[in-house]
Amino acid sequence: MQAKVSEGNRKKRIFHVSSRLNIMGLRDEILRMHGFDVDSAVYSHQAAEGVAEKDYDLVLIDVEADVRVQSAQELCDEIKKVHPLQHVAFVCNYRVAIDSDCPDEIIRAEFNPEALVQGVQNALEKNEADDKNRAL
Repeated sequence: MQAKVSEGNRKKRIFHVSSRLNIMGLRDEILRMHGFDVDSAVYSHQAAEGVAEKDYDLVLIDVEADVRVQSAQELCDEIKKVHPLQHVAFVCNYRVAIDSDCPDEIIRAEFNPEALVQGVQNALEKNEADDKNRAL
């Protein structure tokens, strides 16, 4: 399954945020193998600054367990303050997902590469449709 490209065959750009370096590296590689252009950062202001440097089709924030919901929401809010139209998705388990209200999309794909790629593609397709509707 390869990433769908558009806009002159430009690769879709993903910014991935995680505090777990081993998970971040693994997810980054999976997304690259499926045709995405991926930049990443560890949770911090560095992540918000990284998003500000380039245009991204999707910001993917890893939310690991209940303790990270608040920090993920704060990062999402910070990103949306600077870039209100930036699309953000959380990667998390269902229990965490129902406690969060900031992201545009929840991807339930913990340790499932196929679900991660499919979730990212679904989020990107939804984002494109939302952007087209906003432009009308």
